[in-house]
Amino acid sequence: MSNMINIYLYGKKYEVPSSLTIMGAMEYAGYQLVRGVGCRCGFCGACATIYRIKGETELKTCLACQTQVQDNMYIATLPFFPLVKKPYEINEVKPTEMIMMQLYPEIYACVGCNACTKSCTQGLNTMQYIAYAQRGEFEKCAEESFDCVACGVCSSRCPAGITHAQVGLLARRLTGKYLAPETGHLNDRVAEILRGDCEAALADIMSKSVDELKDMYNNRDFEK
Repeated sequence: MSNMINIYLYGKKYEVPSSLTIMGAMEYAGYQLVRGVGCRCGFCGACATIYRIKGETELKTCLACQTQVQDNMYIATLPFFPLVKKPYEINEVKPTEMIMMQLYPEIYACVGCNACTKSCTQGLNTMQYIAYAQRGEFEKCAEESFDCVACGVCSSRCPAGITHAQVGLLARRLTGKYLAPETGHLNDRVAEILRGDCEAALADIMSKSVDELKDMYNNRDFEK
């Protein structure tokens, strides 16, 4: 049995096993999670959460599915943050500095407070990739923002109203479309799919169990 600890969910005290994640503890306490829950694996960013430890003044941010509970943890999940995405057609925009000025001009109002970086649930250097976007260094912005899960915490803390996740996403799309070297083998595979050459392989994969798929993934051939 795990040690039992006290946590506070929306101000109400609960006793839960210390081995649980925040999400697991909420369900243990009887909450039926309908909103603020998604993949449960740290990829979708739906479970953005703020918490404070009793006796400490610092508010911390995290993903509830990836963070283990602590004794005397005060927890509040965040509402959904609408990350404003400006409409654009990726085949029409170009990787120039002007595209950021046109679509996300608020990045040039950054005051350098670093609140975005401090609050990032993935530990990304968010302010740095916004600086790369300002300078039109889209490949660097794409690399720095690659692990972003678009949870929205950074935007909720930004006094300039920057939509960091969408800026990073645009940089990654521009990099993939225009700047990264073309991958010939990927084009070949797309052509195979369009011809229907992969139907038998897909049917074979769909017939396998989860354990078989895990074994295939863990023992796959890596590209050189």
